[in-house]
Amino acid sequence: MDRVPMTREGYEKLRAELDKWKNEDMPHITAEIGRTRAFGDLSENAEYHAAREAQGQLQARINDREGLLARSLIIDPSKVPTDQISFGATVKVKDLDLDEEEEFQLVGQGQEDYRQNKWLVTSPIGQGLIGKKIGDIAEIKVPKGKLRLQVLEIRYE
Repeated sequence: MDRVPMTREGYEKLRAELDKWKNEDMPHITAEIGRTRAFGDLSENAEYHAAREAQGQLQARINDREGLLARSLIIDPSKVPTDQISFGATVKVKDLDLDEEEEFQLVGQGQEDYRQNKWLVTSPIGQGLIGKKIGDIAEIKVPKGKLRLQVLEIRYE
C-alpha cells in the first residue's frame, strides 16, 4: 500500500469533503431515488435512472476518498530536512532543454492547485525531484519524453 503524504490541513480538507458527500449529498440522492420511484414504470423512468447513476458515481467517489484517507501519511513540514527537496518545499528549477525557469511548491493531496504552482509531491516531477539538492540535475520521464531539470533554489515557508 503506497502511503500518500499530506499535511494535516490537506487531510482535514479531504475529510470535510468526504463528510459532505456522505452526510449531505448521498441522503439527497437517496431521497431523489425514492421520489422518482413513485413516478411509475421504472423501465421507462429517466429521472429514476439518472438518480441511480448519480448515486453510483457518488459512491465511487466516496470509496476512492476513503481509500486515499486510509493511505494518508500526515507530514509536519517543519520536521523535514531543509537542504534537499522533500514534501512542502518550494523549488526553483531550470529546464535545461527549454532554458526556462519555473518555481512551484510540492504539496500533498487536497492542496494541489496547478494555477497557483502547487504540484503534487506524488507527481512524476515531484517524485523525480525528491532528495535533490541545489545544483543537482533530475532526469524525469514524462509522457512526452524526458525532462532535465536543474535545481536552482529550495525554500521551506
